[in-house]
Amino acid sequence: MARRTDSRRRMLESAAELFHAQGYHATGLNQVVTASGAPKGSLYFHFPGGKEQLAAEALKLSGGQLREALEHVLAEAPDAAGAIGAVVDLLSGLLADSGFQRGCPLAAVTLDAAADSEPIRHACAEGYDSWRELIAGFLTEQGLAADRAETLATVVLASLEGGLLLAKARHDTAPLRAVAEHLKAAITKELA
Repeated sequence: MARRTDSRRRMLESAAELFHAQGYHATGLNQVVTASGAPKGSLYFHFPGGKEQLAAEALKLSGGQLREALEHVLAEAPDAAGAIGAVVDLLSGLLADSGFQRGCPLAAVTLDAAADSEPIRHACAEGYDSWRELIAGFLTEQGLAADRAETLATVVLASLEGGLLLAKARHDTAPLRAVAEHLKAAITKELA
């Protein structure tokens, strides 16, 4: 018999996937319950705050998963330019493998619901901040001053987000590749 926490985890994972692909408003609670295979009555038991709580927790889960993937890529990178290339390869692969349905795991919900919900806005901001901090830490390790690394990490993250959005709209990873080439040149220049 599955433990109680298993149904909670399945709901979170299913919600994260659905919110990632569809956004907040297009994802219904019945859809999450069906996708998770959890008992219908368990939704409000596990998430008494309803859809808003479920979304905030699902965003934390998916944001954390992408951070772990980014940590791995950055740890394996030979240098900053190689890290940009590897991150873009990761993001391009995830996007293409989803048939251009899933870009950033936070973007759809950020655009869809963050302005209307403080818990959702906070979860989105927390995810983006964790990625930016990871990138800034990597750039500092590569030799940039901390304040410059913070600024450049924001530029890198915003550029990748924009590249993902354009790639998703065009069903073509070329925008991400163009962003990668520009970022590689800019970062190489900064580190010279």
